Amino acid sequence: MLRLENIVKDYDVAGSKVHALKDITLAFRKNEFVSILGPSGCGKTTLLNIVGGLDKYTDGDLYINGISTKEFNASDWDLYRNHRIGFIFQAYNLIPHQSILSNVELALTISGISKKERIEKAKKALDKVGLTNQYYKKPNQLSGGQCQRVAIARALVNEPDILLADEPTGALDTETSLQIMELIKEISKERLVIMVTHNPELANSYSTRIIRLLDGKLVSDTLPYSLEEEKLEEKAKVRKNKKAKMSKVTAVKLSSQNLWSKRKRTSMVAIAGSIGIIGVSLVLAISGGVHNYIDSMQDDLLSGNPVTIEESSFDMSALLNTSNKKEVIKEIEIIDGKVNINPVIERLMKMKDQMGSMTIKNTINEDYIHYIKDMDEEFTSAIKYGYDIDLTNNFYTDFTVRNESEFRSISSIIRNYETILKEMKEFSDLSSYIKLFEKCFEEAPTSTEFIESQYDILEGSIAKEKDEMMVVLSSKQELADITLAELGYFSQEDFITYAENANKKEDKDPTIRETRFDYSKILGKKIKYLPNDTIYSKTESLEGIINPFTYNYLLNEERNSTNGLEMKIVGILKPKPTISYGCLSSGFYYTNALT
Repeated sequence: MLRLENIVKDYDVAGSKVHALKDITLAFRKNEFVSILGPSGCGKTTLLNIVGGLDKYTDGDLYINGISTKEFNASDWDLYRNHRIGFIFQAYNLIPHQSILSNVELALTISGISKKERIEKAKKALDKVGLTNQYYKKPNQLSGGQCQRVAIARALVNEPDILLADEPTGALDTETSLQIMELIKEISKERLVIMVTHNPELANSYSTRIIRLLDGKLVSDTLPYSLEEEKLEEKAKVRKNKKAKMSKVTAVKLSSQNLWSKRKRTSMVAIAGSIGIIGVSLVLAISGGVHNYIDSMQDDLLSGNPVTIEESSFDMSALLNTSNKKEVIKEIEIIDGKVNINPVIERLMKMKDQMGSMTIKNTINEDYIHYIKDMDEEFTSAIKYGYDIDLTNNFYTDFTVRNESEFRSISSIIRNYETILKEMKEFSDLSSYIKLFEKCFEEAPTSTEFIESQYDILEGSIAKEKDEMMVVLSSKQELADITLAELGYFSQEDFITYAENANKKEDKDPTIRETRFDYSKILGKKIKYLPNDTIYSKTESLEGIINPFTYNYLLNEERNSTNGLEMKIVGILKPKPTISYGCLSSGFYYTNALT
């Protein structure tokens, strides 16, 4: 049932090989008492460990019921050790805080049987080794011989085919040793027992077969078991065992008992571990937080000051080189009665040539645009293409003048307010500053994810389609009053009143200044995009004029209804609290799809 063929076991020690077993070939019967004798270091325990599956041989093969173990995996060895092998150790290896019944029962916990059946089998095994009615004693309440009996009961409780004993009487007195040997001899009548011992007298008295080892080699065998004899015997039936498995309830219970028995040490380990885990977590949290802060700060700063590539630019290095050049100025002779000519034109041409040498012309064509679009996303958070398109001429909205609603272009409303402020004495010098607010509409970056990373959506959603727009507020949820006026949110009369109130030194009307708009009024504004063929009409009567087209800033119902695109303001955004710059300033934004 158990056969070793040419077993070799080597250990690597300090760069050299130690040969523990050398070409061992042995076969064992189903039930016999085999003693392995030999001096210390001859390989007795190594051989026992290989038979028990505790150690792996270097070369050769181990056959179990005719099956080679060369292809055994970890699960196969677990099953073999759990169901076919029983171990008896010299040091007993009992768990001190558990009763002897629990110690024996422990061997059954991974066999997948019920608690009731485990207790019955454990008591039966203890009864068999003469420990009846002592089930609930602790190991420290027993003698050495009784402890070894418990160890034997634990080894037998799984009803293994093979019992392995490593110096089972080494720590016992003579009388107790004889009792244990009698017990093991009785067990050998039912199964194979392999015992390692240094005591030749016990081996000769109780063993049915003695094997001697010396320097890792087989020296003698008193009753060898030949291969021919093995073939003549009936082949042993292989027991079908359940997969080694411990129930979750049993595992939790055993763990709890173990933790409670060593509660002080467990508490200290838990506290020390917690300090270590908290320390590492704190360092990782601070490190991650600093990295995230730096990344967000870089994204914020670069989005507010993006890298731009324009068709025309200045070569700063050429500008510095030019400033270092010293031109030798030819002195002009002064003659009485003669008027010298200052060559301003010549100097302007020289200046033009110098400026030309400092100007860089970038070739931005379709190939370059495709190159940018195919760029690895890792290098950019968002890309925005500018075409110098001003849509204030093409966007029209409702504008109220003298209580009458008109459908006018945004550009005409801007010009209207410029004129009004020029005519108001207090604002005449400042009217030109309104040009700073002429750019009411801008194109938003194409990356929705990048916008969402920097802005909170107060209402609606981010604009994506060509007929969608969105409003971006400041961190204080503000929009410029001039921007709102230019988009028709104020009537002409309301804006004049607003401006006059702002000019007052005293007796200001606070209700005018504190005007606020609900989200619904911002989102409900009607804005329409109209193409050039609609807003420009050809002037047939005039010939030879520079521009034979007339711009219709005010549209009647007929032109308004012909074509165009109804724009929808679909969302209101606000910078996140951590954003200082952002990729969008306060204002109205259309999409790249419209462009």
